[in-house]
Amino acid sequence: MAEVAAIQGTTTGPARRWWRKAAAVLAGTPLLAGLVQLPAAPGAEAAPSATGSRTVDVSINSLTPVVPADDDTITVTGRVSNDGKSPVDGARVGLRVGQTPLSSRGAIGIVAKRKGFSAAEDGRAVDAEHTVKLGRLPAGASREFSMTLPAEDLDLGEAGVYQLGVALSGRTAGQYDQVLGIERTFLPWQPGKARKPTKIGYLWPLVSTPHLTARTGSDQQQTPQFRDDSLAAELAPGGRLQQLVALGKDLPVTWVVDPDLLVSVEMMTKEYEIRKPDGSVTKGEGQAVARQWMSDLLAAVEGRELVTLPFADPDLASLAHRGTKVSGSISHLKTATDLAVKTGETIFGRKPRADFAWPVNGAVDTSVIDVATSAGARNIITRGDSLRGEDEPPYTTSAVRPIGGGTTALAADTRLSTAFQGDMTGAENSTLAVQEFLAHTLMVNREAPGRERSLVVAPQRRPTAHQARAMAEALEGLRAGDWTQPQELRDAIEEKPDPRAATRVPGVRSYPEALRKQELPTGAFEDVQRTQNALNGFTVILSEPDRVITPFGNAILREMSTAWRGEPRAAGAYRESVEDYLAGLTQEVKLIEKAQKKLTLSGRSGTIPVTVQNNLLQGVEGLKLVLRSSSPHRLDPGEPQSVEIGSGHSQTVKFDTTANANGLVWVEAQLYTEDGRPYGAPMSFKVNVTEITSTVMLVIAGGVLLLVLAGIRMYTQRKRAAAREADGPAGGEGTAEDEPRPAGSTGNARAEEPGDPEEAEGTGEDAPTGPAPADRDDTAGAEAPGKPETGGAEAGPEKSEAPDPGERVER
Repeated sequence: MAEVAAIQGTTTGPARRWWRKAAAVLAGTPLLAGLVQLPAAPGAEAAPSATGSRTVDVSINSLTPVVPADDDTITVTGRVSNDGKSPVDGARVGLRVGQTPLSSRGAIGIVAKRKGFSAAEDGRAVDAEHTVKLGRLPAGASREFSMTLPAEDLDLGEAGVYQLGVALSGRTAGQYDQVLGIERTFLPWQPGKARKPTKIGYLWPLVSTPHLTARTGSDQQQTPQFRDDSLAAELAPGGRLQQLVALGKDLPVTWVVDPDLLVSVEMMTKEYEIRKPDGSVTKGEGQAVARQWMSDLLAAVEGRELVTLPFADPDLASLAHRGTKVSGSISHLKTATDLAVKTGETIFGRKPRADFAWPVNGAVDTSVIDVATSAGARNIITRGDSLRGEDEPPYTTSAVRPIGGGTTALAADTRLSTAFQGDMTGAENSTLAVQEFLAHTLMVNREAPGRERSLVVAPQRRPTAHQARAMAEALEGLRAGDWTQPQELRDAIEEKPDPRAATRVPGVRSYPEALRKQELPTGAFEDVQRTQNALNGFTVILSEPDRVITPFGNAILREMSTAWRGEPRAAGAYRESVEDYLAGLTQEVKLIEKAQKKLTLSGRSGTIPVTVQNNLLQGVEGLKLVLRSSSPHRLDPGEPQSVEIGSGHSQTVKFDTTANANGLVWVEAQLYTEDGRPYGAPMSFKVNVTEITSTVMLVIAGGVLLLVLAGIRMYTQRKRAAAREADGPAGGEGTAEDEPRPAGSTGNARAEEPGDPEEAEGTGEDAPTGPAPADRDDTAGAEAPGKPETGGAEAGPEKSEAPDPGERVER
């Protein structure tokens, strides 16, 4: 708001002494005293002192029409506030207009910044009949005012930009009548049509902050999860994005859209969820406003020029200054550009232009240009204050500037592009910004009336709803004037460049320090690349990789967005959430730890089982499971095995192992992808090898042979005994039991010899047949420790002590 220029009436000591000194000077200088006491001209205000304290504030809340014509009636409304301690008597509000048009754009800036009141600089007072009388204005009181007068009563002369002041005059205690406060604005005056209207291309940005997370629901539709529900508020009636679309549909602008916003709104038209900071999830309810906004947008851009930024609006300067230090970071820009084209075609049904790069605030240096063009951009939207020149002309040059290498810069006008960056919530700020914007556009035309120029206006990336309304009012005002005509961006780059325009791109050190401090740190790009590497290693094992690549790939691009400038904590939290979630998913495919950390392998061969679990909602494939032995000469764990598991299942992989020597061996199990990269954490366990020796084998073989021979002998004895019984009654004189037997003869007497095997096994019908001993031997062998065919034995025959109990290796 404007501040008071007049001296406050006061009774304080310093002020009284100051007035006494001033009165003495004036009394001793009759000429000056006479000049000061000259009566004011009829209809004009008394000449005030140009120094003093500031007590009254004047604000201009509206000026209509913003570009008046000869036959228009001008209306000015506003508010005055007495911020002093003394009341103002005879308060009245009147207009003051400059004697002549301002001479340059620099003069407009000087007037806009000037404080205090000066009779010489603030022009003449308009007729007293248009003065609004407020009477007494108590201390701390405020009053609104409104004044109306025909445009012709301003008595403006030639076309140009005129200074227009709204001044409050009155008297404070002990003081004479004077101007106590003033606010200034500008009045563009163009009674006729300009010789060569200035062409203006105005960018209308639809850019937001990242709203989607990498998380999706577990359903087949992959219900998206948003960081919060702020996007719904922006899309709702009166919201920022809703106002941009509603206002822009009837304006001659070039739409500049971030495809990430389109994707987010499209997902919001269906079911979606809100993930709160505490991890809880709620159902989103913005489907209606999202559908309405998308419908309004499609109607607004129909047949209009459409430019898409790279997906998620990557921070080009951060990539150039910090990202180049991290391998792979720049490749994301090409991915974002390609995705932008695909998204635009899907949403709008036509291919948008994606060859424009728009660095933050239009600030560029050589490294920013290099990074921007690496992704295919051939047109750089910069700002006039970012380029350098040797001998720039005294007038505003056209935006198009060839900067070498086949690259064209569109140097947006600095003053016009920054006109609405302030707080536009108040009517005063908005009104002053609109009038100053219009004044600059007219002054550009007046600088060189016979020279045709083409300007580009690139406002802030994310204008508020109030800023958008001010921008729209200014563009509507241009329609009323006759000194400009709208132009699309594609036509602006085809204009003939001014040979005197600045075209030199400054070096890296010339980048604005204030903007550099807001850049993403190098660590941010290290986080991005680490997440990308993890994603690459994860998706190669999935049966449906697109279900993971799409949400995580988009989230990685969002991590580099310009929206994180000035928000380091939020940016870091977002990157951390993406990386943690991906790490959690990769760990859903893992090796199951063995219940027994020690296995026993008894013999030369056996089978080692290892279980792989898949807790994902899709199958995994393309994995190999490898076992490695700490002592390959002692235990060969076998060949790698392929792994393919359905969703929510487990698979046990069996390895045929071979033992070459006794002893304890560490074995490590590790999953690998097809390209040879380790997947997940390894698992280690011990295998105790208890190999059977050759001596034990000979002993066992000898025992078996003895059993077989014993069986044969028993069989032979039975046959002989049967033959004797058959021959006894016909040719003998007694029984065999009565006759003495010679030594070495066969018969039942032999069975009584101590130690004879037949005594342990029995004779006659109860004696076993030939195969029976062998059957018993098989049964006994199954229990004998150290037998080669036995996989369940815990210790070998050569061990002096039994091994620790543990899991048995399958056979």
